[in-house]
Amino acid sequence: MRIGVPKEIKNHEYRVGLTPQSVAELTRLGHDVWVETRAGAAIGFDDEDYRAAGAKVASSAGEVFEQAQLIVKVKEPLTQERARLRPEQTLFTYLHLAPDRPQTEELIACGATCIAYETVTDSHGRLPLLAPMSEVAGRMSIQAGASCLEKARGGRGVLLGGVPGVAPGKIVVLGGGVVGTHALAMAVGLGADVSVLDKNVDALRRLDALYGNRITTLYSTHATVREQVLAADLVIGGVLIPGAAAPKLVSAEMVARMQEGAVLVDVAIDQGGCAETSRATTHAEPTYVVDGVVHYCVANMPGAVARTSTLALNNATLPFVIALAQKGTRRALEDDLHLRHGLNVAKGRLTNGSVAAAHHMEYVHLEEMLKQL
Repeated sequence: MRIGVPKEIKNHEYRVGLTPQSVAELTRLGHDVWVETRAGAAIGFDDEDYRAAGAKVASSAGEVFEQAQLIVKVKEPLTQERARLRPEQTLFTYLHLAPDRPQTEELIACGATCIAYETVTDSHGRLPLLAPMSEVAGRMSIQAGASCLEKARGGRGVLLGGVPGVAPGKIVVLGGGVVGTHALAMAVGLGADVSVLDKNVDALRRLDALYGNRITTLYSTHATVREQVLAADLVIGGVLIPGAAAPKLVSAEMVARMQEGAVLVDVAIDQGGCAETSRATTHAEPTYVVDGVVHYCVANMPGAVARTSTLALNNATLPFVIALAQKGTRRALEDDLHLRHGLNVAKGRLTNGSVAAAHHMEYVHLEEMLKQL
């Protein structure tokens, strides 16, 4: 199979779909890999590294899209990339379609088969291709929040860990999943006053067993969210409904009553965000202020630590890329229910019910679409 890896073009996005080590695995199996020149240069993967792994280095993104049957990326294709997709191609990347109707419509129109990392599952119902970046984003959320709390950046001027004789900052983590768990690891390490809210009591039990009295676990209700958010120095939004738009747990009214200079880091922004006041930002301009509250809503947070993120992502995605290359898209989807759950768009139709519900669009069930591929 001919596999293409274009250079990412989203703002300050330095990750790359395949590392040289991953390319070497694919070329060893007899596949042709086309990598756009300097696709990984920003994180230390030079064109010569890819050539040594057996890749062909393309001079432009256009050449990559022209050659490839399977396109492996990191972030959702932007408008100019979507225009290059063809019906016979398969796209394998993060898509996050639920909050993005224009992308959804254009992917449907292009006719390509689009498989989203974030909805691929495993035998335990988890999201193994989302997890590595959620781990990174969860840990980064505390770093970003700590920085935004500095007075020069518009924050309250609070040191999260406090000092002897001065109370630590209060962190509220909404969601006890992968993002929340990794945010807690960093927050507890700093010595902050940490509370985590979730509706899954088993998740709260797991976190209580892990951290004991170093954190407070709370069952999430509207009243509890409100009480905790209004008292917080830093709120981490880490809620997720697979494939669907994130629930709006933090209302605009809550934000208006938060402490002046408090910080909201909305890790759920890829799925639309969990606060009514959240809107996607970039690494170039990561924050904005609403009612005195600093909002950090960067939609590709792990891109800031792009080398670590690329290596972690490839560890998870490579087995699926190999399956798609070895078997072809249809057979790979037929053989693996979990990869099949990643199918979001094919043959000009939506195949994900959550995305369809978010946009009030019709969709074709996965099993029915398989017959048409």
